[in-house]
Amino acid sequence: MAETINEVKFSDAGMAEIQRYISHYPEGRQKSAILPIMHVAQAEFGGWLSPQVMDKIAEILNIQPIEVYEVATFYTMFNLKPVGKHVLEVCRTGPCCLRGADQVIDMLKEKLNIEEGETTADGMFTLKPVECLASCGTGPMLQVREKFYENIDSEEKLDQFLETMRNTEVETPYHQAN
Repeated sequence: MAETINEVKFSDAGMAEIQRYISHYPEGRQKSAILPIMHVAQAEFGGWLSPQVMDKIAEILNIQPIEVYEVATFYTMFNLKPVGKHVLEVCRTGPCCLRGADQVIDMLKEKLNIEEGETTADGMFTLKPVECLASCGTGPMLQVREKFYENIDSEEKLDQFLETMRNTEVETPYHQAN
């Protein structure tokens, strides 16, 4: 059964961070905090934004839910369905493709036994090809959360990367407010 908006509860640290972001803007302009608040929400609720979580964000910001949905569907950094522990965002634009990004995507699909947009059976990895990540000189590259992994130009480097990810704990990407 899907959760309702009333069942969506941020942690105390998450709410403190949300209030801190809102405080940066004048009264009536709280919508300006939408992007960082969506990041907090995604971190708190398993790496993705359900409709109920987006509705809760709208309630907190005193805006219409569609205003949150518009932002969430525009930016690829927000996930609208459940994802794995590590979302592998592989750059697939020209410069990275010229340096082997298509082969990296194919190797990941084979090694992880998933297609683009899918998550491994163990919930560890989601494969998400994306547009330019602005690291054209160091492709092929991919991003996991805020970190770039560049020059993934061999199967050995890809295997090493995957092993590192399997042994990496996920930290909440925002700092607790003091």
